Amino acid sequence: MGPIPTFPNKLTELYLSRNYLKGSITESLSLGKLRLLQILDLSLNELSGPIPTLPNKLTELYLSGNHLNGSIPESLGKLRLLQVLDLSGNELTGPIPTFAAKLIELYLYDNFLKGSIPESCGRLAALTTFSLKHNELNGTTPVSIGHLSRLQSLDVSQNQLSGTIPVSFGQLSKLQSLVVSRNQLSGIIPVSIGQLSKLQSLDVSRNQLSGTIPVTIGQLSELSSLDISYNSLEGVVSESHFAKLSMLKYLDATYNSKLTFNVSSDGLPPFQLIRMDLSSCKIKNGFPQWLRNQRKLNILDVSNATISGPLATWLRKMPIIPFINLSHNNLSGPLTNLPSGGTDNTNYYRKFGAYQNYNDIRVLSLQSNLFKDSIPRSLCKRKDLHVLNLSKNWLTGKIPKCFKNLQNLIFMQLNSNRLSGVIPSFIGNLSQLEWLSLNDNKFSGELHAEFWNLSWLTVLDLGDNALCGEIPESFGETNQSLQVLRLHNNNFTGEIPQSLCTHLELQILDVAHNNLIGTIPRCLRELDSMVHNHSFYSFDHGIEEGIIQVMKGLSLEYTNTWSFVTNMDLSSNKLVGDIPAEITELYGLVGLNLSNNHLSGGIPVSIGNMASLNSLDLSGNELDGLIPPSIAALTFLSHLNLSNNNLSGQIPTGSQLQTLIDPSIYAGNKDLCGAPLPKNCSNHEVLTTAPKKKYEAVDEPNKVWFYVDIICGFATGFWGVIVVLMLKKQWRHKLFIFVEESMDKIHVAVMVRVNKMKRGRGAM
Repeated sequence: MGPIPTFPNKLTELYLSRNYLKGSITESLSLGKLRLLQILDLSLNELSGPIPTLPNKLTELYLSGNHLNGSIPESLGKLRLLQVLDLSGNELTGPIPTFAAKLIELYLYDNFLKGSIPESCGRLAALTTFSLKHNELNGTTPVSIGHLSRLQSLDVSQNQLSGTIPVSFGQLSKLQSLVVSRNQLSGIIPVSIGQLSKLQSLDVSRNQLSGTIPVTIGQLSELSSLDISYNSLEGVVSESHFAKLSMLKYLDATYNSKLTFNVSSDGLPPFQLIRMDLSSCKIKNGFPQWLRNQRKLNILDVSNATISGPLATWLRKMPIIPFINLSHNNLSGPLTNLPSGGTDNTNYYRKFGAYQNYNDIRVLSLQSNLFKDSIPRSLCKRKDLHVLNLSKNWLTGKIPKCFKNLQNLIFMQLNSNRLSGVIPSFIGNLSQLEWLSLNDNKFSGELHAEFWNLSWLTVLDLGDNALCGEIPESFGETNQSLQVLRLHNNNFTGEIPQSLCTHLELQILDVAHNNLIGTIPRCLRELDSMVHNHSFYSFDHGIEEGIIQVMKGLSLEYTNTWSFVTNMDLSSNKLVGDIPAEITELYGLVGLNLSNNHLSGGIPVSIGNMASLNSLDLSGNELDGLIPPSIAALTFLSHLNLSNNNLSGQIPTGSQLQTLIDPSIYAGNKDLCGAPLPKNCSNHEVLTTAPKKKYEAVDEPNKVWFYVDIICGFATGFWGVIVVLMLKKQWRHKLFIFVEESMDKIHVAVMVRVNKMKRGRGAM
């Protein structure tokens, strides 16, 4: 924007919102001359600096969405006609000052305000809207706020407030929205909350509240949204808690593990929920019968809710629920009773904001239950699905052919079941797939060529099956986003293809327990994610992810932390040749397992460069030579296995190696010696190990020739003298006379010294 013109002194209203104004307010405007100004809107610009002195007749002031800093000046409190003050979205600090009593709307959210909420705020009798969200306020919530009889909206969320929710809040008879979430509030939800007859939204989530939910909440006939999640609430929720909640559309009680929902099958609530989230609560009497009249559900999450038994038959007649999560329960029987009674009314759900943070993601998650029988063809109707998770059940049979219609799938987990047959070729045509887990089943046969080139695939886990064939050299030509390749425990043959080296984002490579042959590709040094230890993938939709990896000799499942794991497992194959020194350039690698192959040669002398290594297993090979001293530089190493090789010499010492005292990690190397093995090193064996001083590898030949020279010189001198004495009789005779005369002189000198000592003692 160009220069701001001079405004008439009698101007009463000035609107300059969204005009890219920069600098301080005083530099941009000569406000001192606008003494009649009543409304000033400078919001959503790029103004900075402190808030200056403003005209006394202001009734409305909008400065939100700038970069204003400093504290809120006391002069604002002297604007006695001010009714609307919006300072939100700035960089203001310091305490909240005292404001004039005529304020009707006060917006101070998204700043860095500190201190406590002053008691003086309870004297703003005309206040209807009060928002302090997302600051750094502490202390307790003033009881005086309960005296603001005209207050309609109160938001003090995302601060550091402590203490209890004041009982006086029950006097706010006109209150429509109460948000105190993301603080450190404790105690109980006061019974007086049930007196707020106008209340439409109540959010007390993510605090430290305890005790029971007051039955009086069931009297809030205007309530449409109730969020009590992430607290320590307990007791039983029954139909009396829902008595008059006819307007309720949003119910979230997530992560209240001591809270039990026990609603009788006859107690049908009066509401029509759009979203219900009772994850990690307890639900009695099997699948909740009281949901059978809920015809508008868009999100249903009752995961980890101790539900057992089969799915109710009436559930089949319900409309499709776009987001349904029944995982981590004890549900059993077939999957034929899933909702399929019609399509969802998406526009209706969006009208009420039911998707919230789920970004229209369509999910069916049934993992970790006891479902059995085959996958029903009725699931193929869910062409809208983005996430399908049926893992960790007892499902049998084949993948239905009609799954080829699920073209919107991004995330498909069918792992840890009893599925069999070949993996159908049409999966290679599910072009949106980013995550595919088919591991831990009974799949067999070879994979079709198109399967290997899913363009957007980030995670591919086919481990623990009976798959065979070769990994094609063209693998991943159209895919540059692969981060996890797990083919663990199958019957794959052939060599490790060079094309794997083009997957620069690959951070987990697990082809262990197959029949792979050939050498380890030296181009693996190009795997950038294993060099820098970083992950690009994030599927942030509340979807549970899991990758199984063998680390430290144990099979571990990494769920939300898998993106921090960089691991290469090529163990239990038929690989030959040496360990490429290039692998030691993977500085970010946390785990390296090359065990149980036919690798030969020495351990690379630069192994100590792999500074992030936590687990190293080279056991069960044909490695020989010394253990490189640089291995002592691996300060994070907590698991080491070099057993059953042909290693020799003294085991290096170092600060971290001294903690690895299990002798079995070096067993099966008959020429190894030193702690922690019981075999001590002889002088010769000690000499064959490298000294403490660090030398570069290029100096090794010089050191060898140095010791060869010493040995040759000693041998030449010794045997030269012996040979001469054997051949020259005269030399032998002279040597004998010289030795005899020398011995006589020594004998005489000793006896003279002894006699002097005896005479000395006699004189005393």
